[in-house]
Amino acid sequence: MTHPIDRPPPPGGDRGDSNVHRYLTELIGTFFLVLTIGLTTVQGAAMAPLAIGSVLMVMVYMGGHVSGGHYNPAVTLGVLLAGKTTGRELALYWVAQVAGALLAALAVRGLVGETFAPAPGADVGVWGTVGAELLFSFALVLVVLTTAASPATEGNSYFGLAIGFTVMVGAWAVGPISGAAFNPAVGIGPTLLHATAGDGTWGWLWIYLAAPLAGGALAAAVFRYQEAGRAA
Repeated sequence: MTHPIDRPPPPGGDRGDSNVHRYLTELIGTFFLVLTIGLTTVQGAAMAPLAIGSVLMVMVYMGGHVSGGHYNPAVTLGVLLAGKTTGRELALYWVAQVAGALLAALAVRGLVGETFAPAPGADVGVWGTVGAELLFSFALVLVVLTTAASPATEGNSYFGLAIGFTVMVGAWAVGPISGAAFNPAVGIGPTLLHATAGDGTWGWLWIYLAAPLAGGALAAAVFRYQEAGRAA
């Protein structure tokens, strides 16, 4: 059994049309992740972190064997920097992930009549928000890589649980600080609708792009260092 990230190359080379099943899976998984975030946030669900971590877990199990189950541009960046995908795949994954997030934001508005977007908590400064998003994005991508890309953990059945629990813990720990996005698609899709509808601002979007991507890049560097040390 191979890792979910170690997907075999498509027949006939790396052609976009032969990879449509991967992009569709990324869109669907991201859609249900962001839909759950939006509905639990707008309705003020007390156990929102549990629901969000759980939906990520089940979506990872649903699509891990197809696309790798990234559902997050920061994860895809980490996978690229770990040498597990290509720049072309990264770009197409990002398109699918952002499209899924935007469709989810539209679905939330259609279901409950409200828009949403991640934002810092009351009285939380820029650097506190950046720090929270960077730290838990780092944790998330490192968990993804170590459970779903390392030969040392190949064939395990717990990768989805580990990934979902990381997001659940992060949402409870820093949700009141940063909104707990840990995912640029969660920033882009909802903010696009939220701001254009006149319900919010574009002002925080850069944090939800830069901090998760920086965390993902740092996680990939640590992962490569860990793997080099283990192999030595």
